Amino acid sequence: MTYREALREGLREELQRDERVFMMGEDIGKNWGGAFKVTKGFVEEFGEERIRDTPISENTIAGAGVGAAITGMRPVAEIMFGDLITLAMDQICNQAAKMRYMFGGQTSVPLVLRTVFGGGKNIASHHSQSLQAWFMHTPGLKVAVPAFASDVKGLIKTAIRDPDPVMFFEHKLVYDKKEDVPDDEYLIPFGEAKIRRAGEDVTVWATFRMLHQAIEVADELAKEGISVEVIDPRTLVPLDKKTLIDSVVKTGRLVLVTEETKTGATTAEISALVQEEAFDWLDAPIKRVNAPDTPIPFSPTLEDYFIPDKKQISNTIKSIV
Repeated sequence: MTYREALREGLREELQRDERVFMMGEDIGKNWGGAFKVTKGFVEEFGEERIRDTPISENTIAGAGVGAAITGMRPVAEIMFGDLITLAMDQICNQAAKMRYMFGGQTSVPLVLRTVFGGGKNIASHHSQSLQAWFMHTPGLKVAVPAFASDVKGLIKTAIRDPDPVMFFEHKLVYDKKEDVPDDEYLIPFGEAKIRRAGEDVTVWATFRMLHQAIEVADELAKEGISVEVIDPRTLVPLDKKTLIDSVVKTGRLVLVTEETKTGATTAEISALVQEEAFDWLDAPIKRVNAPDTPIPFSPTLEDYFIPDKKQISNTIKSIV
């Protein structure tokens, strides 16, 4: 099953399970089934009351989601491209994230906001960014970053049942990646990372497309006698610190890999965390592999240069082993 199919299956199961669950977003309904076809066929199955096309207004989508959530519904709102989430920041960061705290716990916001990000499609700087760090920095939000088909199904179901707002990020270049996905219903708890590949010499912590590349690099380096442990965080908030720290204690080395621009990226936060809690076990400086601090180029040649690749990951690992 592809990542897209697994995500669709998880959404379908929650729509079938709970009548309070509904979806809304730009072109997710009868005419298109979503820009990346995740919701294809849903309007025929669940009707236009529950699969709602919206105007092109990200702030309205997020705001309507917050309003529906606090009145007892379980909205799954979609922002077509994550870059455009900037238009809804007040509703997400000042309203959804803070309502439980500001109302003394008397209300919650069970809103899932799905969105797509990442480069590799040559669709320029307004449709290719990776902005997860902004939401990791906002107390009150949970942040899911599934990279594999089996995870995306279990995590979307957990997100929809969560009482608090969840930012659910999907990378446009992993939608077609395939993996065996259980047929039975299952949920994946937030805050539990997964060791994708066990190793002894160096830990690599990576997300999304970079995670897939890190695993391929680890397989190649194993032929050279370098044993790489690859960790998939699955959620950034809550973050599974224990799995990461335990791995660094074992290997003594850490490489962090994401597609974000470097300054202020999630890798910066993870690096600081390990420095605070596992410094005595480090045998080499922590290394980060990120995109350069510049807008993502439209040019395919320049975009290829902008996005980290396997060679950069491999060379960085070798530099500290």
